[in-house]
Amino acid sequence: MNNSMRGMKGDKDGGCAVLGAMHAIATVIKPSRPVVALLAAAENSVSDVAYRPDDVMKFRNGVTVEVTNTDAEGRLVLADALCWAHDKENPEFIVDMATLTGGVVVALGNVCAGMWCEDDALRGRIECSAEGSGERVWRLPLHQEYRDMMKSTVADVLNSNPNRRAHPIQGAAFLSYFTTGQIPWAHIDIAGVHNADSDSGPYVGNKPTGFGVRLLAGLFDSA
Repeated sequence: MNNSMRGMKGDKDGGCAVLGAMHAIATVIKPSRPVVALLAAAENSVSDVAYRPDDVMKFRNGVTVEVTNTDAEGRLVLADALCWAHDKENPEFIVDMATLTGGVVVALGNVCAGMWCEDDALRGRIECSAEGSGERVWRLPLHQEYRDMMKSTVADVLNSNPNRRAHPIQGAAFLSYFTTGQIPWAHIDIAGVHNADSDSGPYVGNKPTGFGVRLLAGLFDSA
């Protein structure tokens, strides 16, 4: 194990936040409408059956993906969950949360989570919950040019563009290919706020912050 692999248990903090939010929703908020959570859990390890660079994968919505970076694995698992949510659940809206990119840490530090959402109503709902919970988000763009950056010459899309431009946006742009555009969707990248590592700022100490539990639960406070 090298230093880059240490602490990777924290990469499940998006799923943990969803699980914690569902506990609050079920026991405290008790909304009148059903709320469905998908925890996209998968083993991440080196083995003889692991995927490889240059592999091409086909997802359940028919989109094919060229693997250019095996370390951009979280978005592949999330893509599978997004496909399932659209195909099986037919929800009013979808919000996903993950520690997806190091780029969002460079962009926003440990103050705000990155948010991508093209639906005004859902974006406003998330921002309202963020203000009430103190778990701040900052909207980043998702223009078509960013989606075009993810196109592949041998498949529909790349799982990562090697030039690293707009790195935090790449993750959201990739995930957008697994949404229909008809169901409002938001992606929240908590890579910068899921863990505290300083004695100043909104989160202090050296431990998980639990970011996202109150933010997600707050979306259903009046549902």
